Amino acid sequence: MDKSKIEELFSRGVGKFVDPDGKFRNKLETNPEKIVIKLGVDPNRPDIHLGHAVILHKLRQFQELGCKVVFLIGDITAMIGDPTGKSKIRPEIEYTEIQKNMNTFLDQVDKILLKDPKVFSWTMNSDWLISINDIIAPDNQEIKININNKTIATTPPLPGNHILAKAYHWEKTRRQKDNINSYTLVSLLAILRKITFSRLIERDMFQDRIKEGLPIFMHEMLYPVIQGIDSNAISNIYGSCDLEVGGTDQLFNMLVGRDIMEMNQKTPQAVLSFRLLEGTDGKEKMSKSMDNYIGITDEPNDMYGKVMSIPDSSILNYFELCTFTPMDEIEEIKKKLEKSSANPKDIKMNLAKQIVAIYHGEEKAQKAEKSFISTFQKGEIPEKMTELDGKGGKPLMDILVEAKVLSSKGEFRRLIEEKAVTNLDADKKITDVNFVPQKGMKFKVGKKTFIKII
Repeated sequence: MDKSKIEELFSRGVGKFVDPDGKFRNKLETNPEKIVIKLGVDPNRPDIHLGHAVILHKLRQFQELGCKVVFLIGDITAMIGDPTGKSKIRPEIEYTEIQKNMNTFLDQVDKILLKDPKVFSWTMNSDWLISINDIIAPDNQEIKININNKTIATTPPLPGNHILAKAYHWEKTRRQKDNINSYTLVSLLAILRKITFSRLIERDMFQDRIKEGLPIFMHEMLYPVIQGIDSNAISNIYGSCDLEVGGTDQLFNMLVGRDIMEMNQKTPQAVLSFRLLEGTDGKEKMSKSMDNYIGITDEPNDMYGKVMSIPDSSILNYFELCTFTPMDEIEEIKKKLEKSSANPKDIKMNLAKQIVAIYHGEEKAQKAEKSFISTFQKGEIPEKMTELDGKGGKPLMDILVEAKVLSSKGEFRRLIEEKAVTNLDADKKITDVNFVPQKGMKFKVGKKTFIKII
């Protein structure tokens, strides 16, 4: 095994690695194919962005060494809401939306993770956090009772609250069927007896809320406990849960998982946290809710333009976390920036091209670079624009928001105030928030978005 690759796994982009007795490190070097690594994701929103990809690329490296990655979809914890980094309570999300987001996540991880069953599996925590009594079964089910693949009887139509209907639906909807123990109130209380209130309330975000007189709800305090139960369940199903990975904001939750595994006489998981990738604003962590994200499925030109919009202060972090550029080369880039011996824009163009190439290939990365140069450096209007339907005489504001070009009408008003919406046909800034466009008109919205009304 290449020791230099191992060293980079535990250093590049890493916030903290917790492996007190060195058991994980030793197992990785001797029996990597026996290792199970957990990544838990709550599908609150559908798209995977570069912040998620930091961890996924690291997991790909573990897979290439032979480790199995378990991609845990937190369909139940998504409804609880992780309070990490939140000063306010996260609103509840409908289960149908969670399921839709879950499918999108699974489709998108293909871009980074290997899907060979030897090194990949996925599961949902509803498999062990939901019992038969929680199931809402369809009414009027007729259930066939089979023995040795032969139907020996069929029930009459059953109401949805009948125990047989619930049991049938529960069995059909579970992904994991072996080595599963549903966690009940009794098993939860057994865990809570060994976790102190002071341990849970010490978290920074809770202390901040207390100071501000904001409420803390019990379901939020239980979130790290549920996350720890997930690690214990994965250990039951896969034989071990050797490592949990996440952002530095997840460190507390992952350490609680170690405690819960120890309570259940399991070898506690090692914990590997990664530095958070800041968004395009260069301030807050990358997040869809902050509208400062770069999605891994963004169109090449959009992805390139978004990378070019990051502040110069983020260049080095993006190189380290989002590319495969060797660390010694990144150190050289750092020196050039410090000495002002290179133009940050040129370095950023190299960065943008590398990131686009990772997700779309070298050819599309080159085209995106050419498009950026002609559109933004030479001041040309691109030949291809996003075409939007202006039928019905709707204001431009409504057209942009409905097409999700902008996230809200408030964002459009802000752009108008900043004189950042241009009628390209008349070469004039739009000043009327209720402006109604005509067919064929072209607009530049913000710094990098061009649209045409059809």
